[in-house]
Amino acid sequence: MRYFLLLLFICVTFNSTAIIAAEDDPFSAPTEQQQNQAVDGLAAPMYKPLMERYILDELRAVRQDQQKLREDVTKQVTHAQLDTADRAITYTTDTINNVFFIITATASILVLVGWNSLRDVKNKVEDIVNTRVSVITDEYEDRLKILEEKLRVRSEEILSNQERISVTNEVHSLWMRANLESDFANKIEIFDEILKRKPEDVEAIAYKADALLEINDTTQAIELCNQAIEIDSDYGYAYWQRACAYALIHEHADALADIKMALDYSPNLRNELLHESAFASLHDNESFNEILSATSV
Repeated sequence: MRYFLLLLFICVTFNSTAIIAAEDDPFSAPTEQQQNQAVDGLAAPMYKPLMERYILDELRAVRQDQQKLREDVTKQVTHAQLDTADRAITYTTDTINNVFFIITATASILVLVGWNSLRDVKNKVEDIVNTRVSVITDEYEDRLKILEEKLRVRSEEILSNQERISVTNEVHSLWMRANLESDFANKIEIFDEILKRKPEDVEAIAYKADALLEINDTTQAIELCNQAIEIDSDYGYAYWQRACAYALIHEHADALADIKMALDYSPNLRNELLHESAFASLHDNESFNEILSATSV
């Protein structure tokens, strides 16, 4: 816009200069140099006031827009506050009216059903309150009983877990003692202590049977192996110990049957076939050698 006004002003000035020159000398047209001089002489003094006027007009327009915007915002805020106050007053009025309506309706109902005195109202209210309190009390008593039962069960579980942890720690300590003990009689005593704490520990039973075999008590060792197999029929080491006991008393058929069962349940025992001294009497047995051949393959 500013450049357009400047261009317009230059054109008007140029035309005015041409007209003046034409009036002075109607028979001769102004030269280009004269025109440029006229423009340079007139543009400087008239251009600056025009720009100042344009800037002042723009500033004034901006100030007026700001004032108008401020007025609009003030009006909107005022209307919003008034609307909020109106809603609050309306809500309060409606609430009070509803309360009065409820009171009036309640009084009318009381009159209709025959409660004509405050004493009747008081007695009825007391009965309702007592009934409600009794119901709530019974409900909370039931909840407290359930909670007490859960707490009791939880306490028993905690005590049981603590007892099991204590037994586990004791058993672990006894196992460490048994592993360090070189005397087989002392080992048997340690395994007895373990079985006192965990009577159905098939591993302790099997290792006790192993210790009994070391002192040539094959009969009791076989009984312990049978006990371990009854508790856990998938425990391969129990079959292995019973096979050792049968091999020591030269019951080779039973020993071979138990070796096969032990290898089925615990394949890692295959590496111990040649190193087990109790199987020395089976080295010439054909079935035992077949098992060894299958193991080597």
